[in-house]
Amino acid sequence: MYVLFLCWLSPSAADLCNWSGSGLAREAEANSRTVQQVRLRCTEGSVEWVYPGQALRVVLEPNLSSARHTTVCIKPFRSFNGASVYIERAGELDLLMTDGGRPEQVFCFPADGPQKPAIFLLANPQRDISQRAVGFRYELLGNQTTAPNLGRSVLQGDCRPCNDTELLLAICSSDFVVRGSIRNVSHNAERQTSLVEVSDGRVYRQRSGVFERHTGTIGVPGSSSSWHGHIHTLLQCHVKPGGGEFLFTGTEHFGEAWLGCAPRYKDFMSLYQSAWVARQNPCEFPLD
Repeated sequence: MYVLFLCWLSPSAADLCNWSGSGLAREAEANSRTVQQVRLRCTEGSVEWVYPGQALRVVLEPNLSSARHTTVCIKPFRSFNGASVYIERAGELDLLMTDGGRPEQVFCFPADGPQKPAIFLLANPQRDISQRAVGFRYELLGNQTTAPNLGRSVLQGDCRPCNDTELLLAICSSDFVVRGSIRNVSHNAERQTSLVEVSDGRVYRQRSGVFERHTGTIGVPGSSSSWHGHIHTLLQCHVKPGGGEFLFTGTEHFGEAWLGCAPRYKDFMSLYQSAWVARQNPCEFPLD
């Protein structure tokens, strides 16, 4: 842990969600102890700092009147090179990632204190700056249960099957709801994740374009369009390929789908129809 000394804070212009800039101009200034400051006002976006010099302080302060966001997740760019990443809490810095760390890893930390969450980038002194560029994408999440448990995350992974109430709520609140079959499951020991390939799918809802439509071959009997995509989950959950149709639900983070509840489709339909008769279903789901 390091104490944060900011002799000078220099404001920087930025749009509401994203910022990109260079550290060369700061290096040329007479006051070399200036810390460049950026304020971003969205719940998700990106930061890119080329030729990093001195330090950059990124404050996340979205314009939200009611929603309370308690978790921040950042995902460094694959080309991250030239700075260390710290989380600022009450004037002190906690090291999150050093230069040369594992790229493409998601880091999450709580942001429910009295101060706005801030990310501090400290440039590493190097003579050759030609290949130096640092950047990351960020997301502010509404609660700790929706964030992926990757890297140095304060969140706890949960691999247990969803109960009936959670299954019914999942189709109402998930970022994606997809019906399909498991084509393949691959594992990544370094990231401690598994990747589920879903094919022959039908998309009921998705927040972004994680799942894409594949058009059938013209002139081939029985060939039709279907949806295809990949869903991430934790390696510790030991997901394996299985026959039949599933109803996949979950959240989307940094353009990736993360698995939530995934019952067999026939089991879900039996549960949903029973809840519909008892008028206990929280939202409607198309019956076909």
